Amino acid sequence: MTRSVAFLRGINVNGINIRMAALQSVFRELGYTGISTVLASGNVLFTTSETDAAATKARIERALSDTFGYRAWIILVDVEWLDRVVRAFPFDADREGWHPYVVLGSDRSVLDELLGAAGDADPDTEQIRSGADVLYWQVLRSVGVGSPFSKLSGKARYRASTTTRNLRTLQKILDQPPGA
Repeated sequence: MTRSVAFLRGINVNGINIRMAALQSVFRELGYTGISTVLASGNVLFTTSETDAAATKARIERALSDTFGYRAWIILVDVEWLDRVVRAFPFDADREGWHPYVVLGSDRSVLDELLGAAGDADPDTEQIRSGADVLYWQVLRSVGVGSPFSKLSGKARYRASTTTRNLRTLQKILDQPPGA
């Protein structure tokens, strides 16, 4: 049995509204157990006996698309991998006035492209660093979504294979008791 996390891309924004109870119901209908959601931004913890992650990802995306009527994209990871990613955050996560983020991706080449397209970030307002199949990003709170990297990462080109989560959200996910 594997404890996994599905990160849904683009729900509860731009008119795609999904109640967390309905989201949990889809995962139950797919036969998963220990289902819980963290916040209302599409973070689903669940337990599976499936061993083919690509097939699991495709199965979940298809069920979400069919149920909620939108083109669903998820990033699927296991909890152990997520824990390593969170512990490897290379910046001061508690830096006053800054937001710590992790850009998760399902395709390393897209993350590399995104990093390359970002160029040299202004270190006074944001920092970006590559990690193990993620990008780490820290941005000055007063700049936030107006930063060059935020605008770049939000482009349609990256929607199907990336999603961004605050480091604190990822820690909340990891703090969930098994089977919560």
